[in-house]
Amino acid sequence: MPDVVFTVDQAKSMRDQAVPGHNRWHPDVPVATMVRPGQNIRVECREWTDGQIGNNDSANDVRDVDLNRAHMLSGPIGVEGAEPGDLLVVDILDLGPVQAPQEYGDAPGQGWGYTGIFAKANGGGFLTDYFPDAYKAIWDFQGQQCTSRHIPGVRYTGLTHPGLFGTAPSADLLARWNRREKALADTDPDRVPALALLPLEDQTLGGTATGDVLDGIARDGARTVPARENGGNHDIKNFSRGSRVFYPVHVRDAKLSGGDLHFSQGDGEITFCGAIEMGGFIDFHIDLIKGGMETYGVTTNPVFMPGNVEPRYSEFLTFIGISVDHDTDTNKYLDATLAYKRACLNAVRYLEKFGYSGEQAYLLLGSAPIEGRVSGVVDIPNACCSLYLPTAIFDFDVRPSAAGPVRADRGQCAVTS
Repeated sequence: MPDVVFTVDQAKSMRDQAVPGHNRWHPDVPVATMVRPGQNIRVECREWTDGQIGNNDSANDVRDVDLNRAHMLSGPIGVEGAEPGDLLVVDILDLGPVQAPQEYGDAPGQGWGYTGIFAKANGGGFLTDYFPDAYKAIWDFQGQQCTSRHIPGVRYTGLTHPGLFGTAPSADLLARWNRREKALADTDPDRVPALALLPLEDQTLGGTATGDVLDGIARDGARTVPARENGGNHDIKNFSRGSRVFYPVHVRDAKLSGGDLHFSQGDGEITFCGAIEMGGFIDFHIDLIKGGMETYGVTTNPVFMPGNVEPRYSEFLTFIGISVDHDTDTNKYLDATLAYKRACLNAVRYLEKFGYSGEQAYLLLGSAPIEGRVSGVVDIPNACCSLYLPTAIFDFDVRPSAAGPVRADRGQCAVTS
């Protein structure tokens, strides 16, 4: 059994834990506990919104979620001997939903999780111009598999992974983040959703920090939504059991933190809350490569070796998109983001022919183990991206045939009132 170094009572907010975590990146967030290289550790995690989403049939909670509180991170975990310029070697040994004796309850991860489409005014998602309102699907866990009353007709094996882990930034790196993100936001300050989420004192949680230290964290701490040089919110679905991650170390003790555990996710997490979100646990082995950042040239972002555990699907229905905005019949030059957006929309429209609503299809593509690929970015003017949808996750034949699609009543996802 790994050493449990950060515990979470799922009946309490992260603020009310015996040792609270944090929700801003800042070098002054105090270390919650120290570990040593070579140690196996367990970190328990709270669901990323701190339990704001309920196991019910209304999406009002997704519509009204307070994102100023997110993400709730467990840590920081200090590593003895870690210094700026080192690489922190993190092996993911195991992870999953909340364990006994807390395995059932009202918090995400206690036998269930959720996928949400965020309202455009509250962050939106990849297809927010097509789906501007909030929706939700609840998923029930059955071992490694999951099903949803809100998206009937599908069952699949989850590739469980953490959406977010990273090391603390140095003061200089934090200042660079804030400077460049403010410059981006200033190019269109009234945009909805915003171009960047800048430091915000409201709802800041700084671990055990108090007084002037907490005030500094609240004033300058970086929001946790994007991935950055320290790691952060990568949302890479193959970042699962057996993976080895090499994190740049920017401060003394490294200060590893994270959470945002996912039961499953499709490539891109396209609804923004597209994974099946949950609390739970993650087991790590920790080590160091002294001076590894310079030795290996790993200076701007982590690198990782994916594990070899993933659902094995052998047949896919693949949707292709190109960098053409078909709504306005406008060509963009090698725009891979637009190409993947069109691939997603093509998949949504296809699934609608079988009786799913567009919102159900969108939720499914965000949470199911789809594979997204950049297929071509050299054939001017059209970039090409592709979306691989496993056919075996459906309990009906989703492949094209001369007989045509069998349309059925597929119910509905949770909507807002």
